[in-house]
Amino acid sequence: MVISPTPIIYGLIFVAVILLVEGIYLLAFGKSISLNRKVNRRLEMLDKGVRREEVLERLRKEATQHLTSKGIPLYSILASKAQKANIAFSPKALVGIMGLLCVVAFLGLSLGTDASAPVRVALSIAMGVGGIYFWVSSKASKRLKLAEEQLPDAVELIVRALRVGHPFSSAIQTVAREIPDPLGTEFGIIADEAAYGRNVVDSLRDLAERLDMQDLRFLAVAVSIQQTSGGNLAEVLEGLAKVIRARFRLFRRVRAITAEPKWSGVFLSGFPLAVLLIIQILDPHYYDTVKETPQFMPAALIVFALLGANVLFMKIMTTIKV
Repeated sequence: MVISPTPIIYGLIFVAVILLVEGIYLLAFGKSISLNRKVNRRLEMLDKGVRREEVLERLRKEATQHLTSKGIPLYSILASKAQKANIAFSPKALVGIMGLLCVVAFLGLSLGTDASAPVRVALSIAMGVGGIYFWVSSKASKRLKLAEEQLPDAVELIVRALRVGHPFSSAIQTVAREIPDPLGTEFGIIADEAAYGRNVVDSLRDLAERLDMQDLRFLAVAVSIQQTSGGNLAEVLEGLAKVIRARFRLFRRVRAITAEPKWSGVFLSGFPLAVLLIIQILDPHYYDTVKETPQFMPAALIVFALLGANVLFMKIMTTIKV
């Protein structure tokens, strides 16, 4: 039995690409971009003596730089997720790292495999672009999930500040001081913008669109209605906090209910591919007798189309809108 190392090498190179971009990110920015710190990034920069307007300018640039750079080739597929993840790399730097990863992947494929040059080029581009996309997507998912968990606490903190007599702008500043990243820094941007004269509602709406969070849109609408029509904002936001927590519990319940069907779908879709990979590793020449026949390629295309349809169907079956 001959074991082919080629699929294993492909997998190791892809993992190395992801680890390399994470290493570059940590080397460039250290722990200042970590989401699990008790002191948010804005307060840390202020504590280091950076002027408030410089902090605001830097944070606002990071908060908008990706969406304003969709015209860069190959970057439009990353812009939205990179913005949600608040990647500190500039768009040009991220594209440059993408190119560097493609070169590294090509060198790895050249040293570790005997694939032809066109195949190596295609695989290296797929690994470089795919590795960056996978890395940015994981960062965005982690940041948005943490922001969703922090929002009810932030709204309740605003309610307590309003009830003791603080104005809404002061309540926003309280959230910016007490809540860690990511919402701590985001609300800090809103507080600084309000101090320089911008309408708080406009800042809240920009934040809601930037993070694409429905609960933040509810918060912006509630504050907007109170500013135009009056009323007890503390009571309105207290009810909003209860609604957000109820929706959050409902989301978790739906995820728990659909977890088993989702993993069943993943298993049913991934099992044939895993078997194919194992066969290629254990016996690379297993399909040599049939792959030259005219029926082989149409049959393979039909199988992969059915697998794709299975993934799509299971996705539709397990997606519940609430």
